[in-house]
Amino acid sequence: MTDQFSKKGEAWSARFSEPVSDLVKRYTASVFFDKRLALFDIEGSLAHAEMLHAQAIISPADYAEIQRGMAQISQEIAAGQFEWLLDLEDVHLNIEKRLTELVGDAGKRLHTGRSRNDQVATDIRLYVRAAIDDITALLATFRSALTDLAEQHADTIMPGFTHMQVAQPITFGHHMLAYVEMFGRDAERMADCRKRVNRLPLGAAALAGTTFPIDRLRVAKTLGFDDVCHNSLDAVSDRDFAIEFCAAAAVLMMHVSRMAEELVIWMSPRIGFIDIADRFCTGSSIMPQKKNPDVPELARGKTGRVYGHLTGLLTLMKGQPLAYNKDNQEDKEPLFDTVDTVIDTLRIFADMAGGITVKPEAMRAAALQGYATATDLADYLVKKGLPFRDAHEAVALAVRACVDAGCDLADLSLEQLRAFSPLTGEDVFEVLTLEGSVAARDHVGGTAPRQVRAAIARVRTQLEK
Repeated sequence: MTDQFSKKGEAWSARFSEPVSDLVKRYTASVFFDKRLALFDIEGSLAHAEMLHAQAIISPADYAEIQRGMAQISQEIAAGQFEWLLDLEDVHLNIEKRLTELVGDAGKRLHTGRSRNDQVATDIRLYVRAAIDDITALLATFRSALTDLAEQHADTIMPGFTHMQVAQPITFGHHMLAYVEMFGRDAERMADCRKRVNRLPLGAAALAGTTFPIDRLRVAKTLGFDDVCHNSLDAVSDRDFAIEFCAAAAVLMMHVSRMAEELVIWMSPRIGFIDIADRFCTGSSIMPQKKNPDVPELARGKTGRVYGHLTGLLTLMKGQPLAYNKDNQEDKEPLFDTVDTVIDTLRIFADMAGGITVKPEAMRAAALQGYATATDLADYLVKKGLPFRDAHEAVALAVRACVDAGCDLADLSLEQLRAFSPLTGEDVFEVLTLEGSVAARDHVGGTAPRQVRAAIARVRTQLEK
């Protein structure tokens, strides 16, 4: 057989006495999901070919033919005209077979000095690197949208909660900036993960390296990698970079899910803090009055999906001996779905942030329901000289009296307040207002409107870099 491929396309048919069954072909093939790596595969192959040419391993003519053939294949893929064959098993063999059809022996020489093991590891790293860059850009867009919302409501008072109970007054702008911080750390995690993704496996060949005089650093530079993988066994067999990416994605989606949960709660008519634009909601097939926050609800569900992919990849790798094993083919679908889920979620949440209508009156009314200024009264008494624990007890007694009377602390008279502590003066009512409470927390990280606006300025400076 003169061609390395059989008539049906198998690349190793000369070794076997019988063909692979159709069932096994379907079971082992990855082409119908790993074809999304096609352009990364071509990019890696062209860098490999350039190095082979520079090292005089292939001729200038062969290199030119490989370039010509790959350009045509890229055009065919972009136009949806490339024929993906199950018999060729994966994206790599499909492209190599087509290249050989187009340029003959030059296409057969492309695989010199490499294996599909280091080839696929390179493709996946290129893919994950591009995904991280896309996600990082989307995180910046989302954070910017949340920052805009925070600025609009730097003075809008709402209750802050612990244990889902009213705790202290805060501003809605301050609340939104908490998510800006979370998603900022997600961007940092992605950037840190990218450092370990951005190392070149190509040149490790099947597991031991190659006898050809390759220049791995040249390929790394061509492809924009920071370094090469320094052990050939590790280079082809490990997927910790993909696991790390999925872990960062899982934390990101956890933050999305926390925000989604609050949006669902806030939109409930019983709470009524916000409304979400109609384009992000659906109705009911039976109840005509319903407006359901489907996007946040679905994001909560998709978070579990991403968690599952992380667990799946960890389980996939935990029992594998060195070096490459066919198990690793199962890394792609969970990785691809994680990327798709995160990107789609960030896109829609960035858009949805601009479609949130805040209801300040409902927020203010809720802040007045839970004795949210009780801590302010305790702090006031401490500043008057009362030990904090005694101040805490005095205010607790005042709150109990308000519960029995059905009123707020600010509704008590000066004489009534002095019954709990004689240190109480006429200036006490300044600290019992919601505005006075939030304004008093005027330090870095505090909820005072002045600090919220300063935090917004810091975030915008970060996003402009």
